[in-house]
Amino acid sequence: MATGTETGDVTGTRDKDYNLIWYVEACLSNALRLETYIQDAERDKDTEVADLFRKAQADSRKGAELGKQLLRTRLNGG
Repeated sequence: MATGTETGDVTGTRDKDYNLIWYVEACLSNALRLETYIQDAERDKDTEVADLFRKAQADSRKGAELGKQLLRTRLNGG
């Protein structure tokens, strides 16, 4: 009977590694989505909202880079 928790036995990828991969993908996806929101705000000449989304996009990019660095280290056995 399945416990509802995947520990790598089924997928071959440990939870913590999968979670890290998911995190990087989510950050990158968010950065892409925010680009659309920035363009929408700029089209409406709402610089306050555009600036907020730019800051959020920068944070998403930073999170993705940090996640990629950690993932790279772990996948290289370090």
